[in-house]
Amino acid sequence: MMGRRLTRACLGVFLLASGCASDTSTSSTEVSVNTSKTGQNRLAHETSPYLLQHADNPVDWYPWGDEAFAKAKETGKPILVSIGYSSCHWCHVMEHESFEDPAAAAVMNELFVCVKVDREERPDVDEIYMTATQMMGMGGGWPLNVFLTPDGVPFFGGTYFPPAGAYGRPGWTDVLRQIAEAWETQRDQILQQGDQVLAALNRNSEFPGSDTVPEVALVAAAVDQAMGRFDPKFGGFNGQPKFPPHQTLELLLRWYKRLGDASHLHFVEFTLRKMAEGGMYDQLGGGFHRYSVDEEWLVPHFEKMLYDNAQLARVYVEAFQVTRNPLYERIARETLDYVLREMTEPEGGFRSATDADSDGREGVYFVWKDAEFDELLDAKDAALARAFWGVTAAGNFADPHHPTPPGEQGMNVLHVAQPLADAAAAVGMSEAEAKVSLEKSRKTLLAHRQGRTYPGLDDKILSGWNGLMIGSMAYAGRALGEPRYLDAAEKAGEFVLGEMRTKDGRLLRTHRAGRSKIGGFLDDHAFMASACLDLYESNFDPKWFVAATELAAAMNGFFTDEATGGWFHTASDADELLTRTRNPYDGAEPSGNGVATQVMVRLSKMTGEAGYQAAAESALRTFTPVLERQPAGTVSTLMALEMLLYSAGEIAFVGRPGDSGTRGLVAAVHEEYLPGTVMALLAPGDEATAQLIPLLEGKVLVDDHEAAYVCRNFTCRAPVTTAEALRQAVAEL
Repeated sequence: MMGRRLTRACLGVFLLASGCASDTSTSSTEVSVNTSKTGQNRLAHETSPYLLQHADNPVDWYPWGDEAFAKAKETGKPILVSIGYSSCHWCHVMEHESFEDPAAAAVMNELFVCVKVDREERPDVDEIYMTATQMMGMGGGWPLNVFLTPDGVPFFGGTYFPPAGAYGRPGWTDVLRQIAEAWETQRDQILQQGDQVLAALNRNSEFPGSDTVPEVALVAAAVDQAMGRFDPKFGGFNGQPKFPPHQTLELLLRWYKRLGDASHLHFVEFTLRKMAEGGMYDQLGGGFHRYSVDEEWLVPHFEKMLYDNAQLARVYVEAFQVTRNPLYERIARETLDYVLREMTEPEGGFRSATDADSDGREGVYFVWKDAEFDELLDAKDAALARAFWGVTAAGNFADPHHPTPPGEQGMNVLHVAQPLADAAAAVGMSEAEAKVSLEKSRKTLLAHRQGRTYPGLDDKILSGWNGLMIGSMAYAGRALGEPRYLDAAEKAGEFVLGEMRTKDGRLLRTHRAGRSKIGGFLDDHAFMASACLDLYESNFDPKWFVAATELAAAMNGFFTDEATGGWFHTASDADELLTRTRNPYDGAEPSGNGVATQVMVRLSKMTGEAGYQAAAESALRTFTPVLERQPAGTVSTLMALEMLLYSAGEIAFVGRPGDSGTRGLVAAVHEEYLPGTVMALLAPGDEATAQLIPLLEGKVLVDDHEAAYVCRNFTCRAPVTTAEALRQAVAEL
């Protein structure tokens, strides 16, 4: 992400964390959240599970806000901002080692005004101070501990610090005292360093732009970069730890659809299969853990994040549409069923994450000893389960914090160790018998696992993350013909738009314990606008199209950079921070700018309104130099470019929504993988919807029969009235 970097300052204090690499901080395994205790500091009044986790610390924590900055200015103390999230393993470690320690807390309280931030609630704050820390050459990750002047300007930052010097890192209280001493004795140099950081932060959101929309060659360059990094042995990208490449997989599927190059499809299929077979996928309960610590997808960090499962479920559905491989449908269904079972609030919203830790130990909820299979399963079933899921007495997982005592069995992460046919043959079963046996074992083991201490749950509802899952649920519901998924998407969408939106139509970021708060960011509006379009194209209820246009209007009204194009991360009337960032780069989630551009392209194809296309083209021109420099890091924006340059067509249905003929036409399209194609439906006589969506204007029944109009750039072929004819017309687009 960082195109610019400051030279490290000469102050001795800035060398303290030279050993702090991003490896530790990005090891974001999850931790238990206890919100039942009576809080003793200001965080007790917050709703964030992460902040509540720190409510009983002896540290005099402030939440992010004016009160903390006023206190710093009043006392002249620097500010310590400690940023993390509830499912971050090393955040929990540092809390236990230092923030719960009265002696360390006393030093913090004496020397600093201490502020705790949940990065998932305040990604704007996190982005600024993470960027600053990386600019100072200190790596990045969480926990992120940044020291600020009373005006909020960062002058030093780092990630995890042990309580005493270890692992090549200075001890936490040593860091605190040396920074406080430097603040008193070298303040002029610190302020000068802060000014340099602030200037660099401002430059980081400046983009020179281009006079023209980039060419499709940039999309091809991103594809080539991805293919060049492909791991032919295990899938995904070379190296470890290994993260699921959600956006790249989707881009390669689209590129395969355009060009028909089998190598692109091979990358996608091989990676999807390897991920599904590995321990990163929960073989019993469905759903994906955050990432694999090894290159084989075998041993995960055991947290499960809503945004990962949303993006991966969609890619598996799309791959099923392309290949009809039942494996991809099964993984998509199991993932979405996991979300419905464990990550859905009764009111409809989707929860954020579950932790890696249970009973203070990493992964213990998910791993198994060999002897447990004998205790829970029949002998023949146990033998098959061991052979298929790779269970041994030695195990394949070692918790560095809790080593296995000598003589005890090791722990096993379940994974597909060999094909079912081979495992069946090894234990003398037919493959048909093995399928029945394995499913019985899976249910037995899952039921037993559910009796263990459940991992900590972060049950806050984030509007942006919900947008990702709503879109995936809606898409899966229509593509797989599964009403449960579409119903869940509608319920969650109604919750977000009903409970997390202000009177002026803008979203709030977070909801928990009956409270919605914090003005929504660009990502929230872009992801939810995209989800509303997915909902509309799934059930054709015009209210979702209206909601999408309202959210698009909010983006263009409050987030647009009118001077050069693109969208800021924060609204024009949001709390004033050090700088107002724009970011076209993808991370674990797609870029807000990328998805916003996609939304504008989709709306332009449905309405023909020039303003939507102008907004998309303006953003693409603004970020052209970045797209050219780092195409593989800006995939979501390049997918918007691909949608703009390739006219994938528009489909207008005319018919009564409940009639079998209409359903047949719609199903013929919904079952196909048609990236970039937009669709709308008009009930006969519904003039209001025809005016709302100009694509529908002039579309009528054919001899009183339901019909579909296949169009390109609003120029339509003769209507068709059968599913077979519609499939043929779509294939010829």
